[in-house]
Amino acid sequence: MLIEDWVALGVTVFCVASAAYFSASETALTAFSRARLLRLEKTGNARAARVNRLVQRRERVTGALLAGKDIVIILASALVAGLLLSRFGEIGILYATVLMAAITLVLAEALPRMLAATAPDRVSLRVARVVSLVASLLGPVLVGIDAAVRAMLRLFGVKPGAEQTFRSAHKELRGAVDLLQRAGNVEKADRDFLGGLLDLRELTVADVMIHRTDVIMADAADPPAKILEEVLTRPVTRLPLWQNTPENIVGILQVQDLFRAIYSAENDLTKIDVMTLARPAWFVPETRPLIEQLKAFRRRKMPFAVVVDEYGEMMGILTIEDILEEIVGDITDERDVQVAGVRLLPDGSVNVDGVVPIRDLNRAMDWNLPDADATTIAGLVIHEAQSIPEPGQSFTFHGFRFQVLRKQRNRITALRITPLVRRAVAAKAT
Repeated sequence: MLIEDWVALGVTVFCVASAAYFSASETALTAFSRARLLRLEKTGNARAARVNRLVQRRERVTGALLAGKDIVIILASALVAGLLLSRFGEIGILYATVLMAAITLVLAEALPRMLAATAPDRVSLRVARVVSLVASLLGPVLVGIDAAVRAMLRLFGVKPGAEQTFRSAHKELRGAVDLLQRAGNVEKADRDFLGGLLDLRELTVADVMIHRTDVIMADAADPPAKILEEVLTRPVTRLPLWQNTPENIVGILQVQDLFRAIYSAENDLTKIDVMTLARPAWFVPETRPLIEQLKAFRRRKMPFAVVVDEYGEMMGILTIEDILEEIVGDITDERDVQVAGVRLLPDGSVNVDGVVPIRDLNRAMDWNLPDADATTIAGLVIHEAQSIPEPGQSFTFHGFRFQVLRKQRNRITALRITPLVRRAVAAKAT
């Protein structure tokens, strides 16, 4: 072999090695853990800071790596073609094509990408300096290429980036948690906990509040003995007081204040004026974001609020416990019932009280019923049916069969929900 041939062979090897380096760098910079490298950057790691800066201009870095790899592969192919052409004549072109295809696929693509994927954090830290230099050198070239591509796309009526959509960080994180849970790396309880945290920004007070039909209240005009009986027989620590109509809340009676007053009056209930013990009610709009209400609870050190609509009418109550349960879920015992009002049947169907929130049912049963247009399961059925159904009627939507079991006036009080997918699988098995 002539010295020129050895030089060409050496340059070819260098080009293939460079292509492998670019492939490994591309894989590492798209697969590394951003959270881990952010922590490293905060500890003063300069290489981690360089990697994080590269990610901020990901498009240019990726374009530079692809351009660099194409350049060195084309150069290597030309050199190999020249060597084999001089050795074997025109058939050498075919040999060069087959040889470079195998070398590119194995040594310049599959092998380096697989190695980088096994330790993307470590590889990204090692390649960051060189990749940053390549991106700077090829920057002007990439700008020109991008302008030319955009001009050609416009000739065909395509506007680059016009329909590009971006997923929010919350959705990205939720998708990652769901994926890890399906893979068995995250328990369902942990997934629900993280999902509850992420959902706080999307929920309003109306989504979590206790509806006024389920609120335990007392008439301020009732004698203290009757109010005491209400307190002792119901699981409450605060009792809204109303006058004239239940929607007219005039104060909140704390049970502790009532007991203290009874003790001071030496158990003489006739000496107690309930209204003097009541504290002012805190009214909040039903449209307030839940995360804002949580902050308001912390600022005011008041864990209880009365929810009103746009006309000032009482819609329900909200406590800080309701928000916390939205994150951690209901506290249950060792039995199978995970949510009050939900009873799992042997055939896989579920009997559900109409007032059960859709979100609680989804969390308990690992379902995905929509909760954008309704808060409770009864509200979902009424919304989908566009009417108030009668007992015995059945509806099928969202992959479930809903059968109305009981109704009280205009309220659906009980339903049976059957997942159609599970029923189909069971029928096929038999």
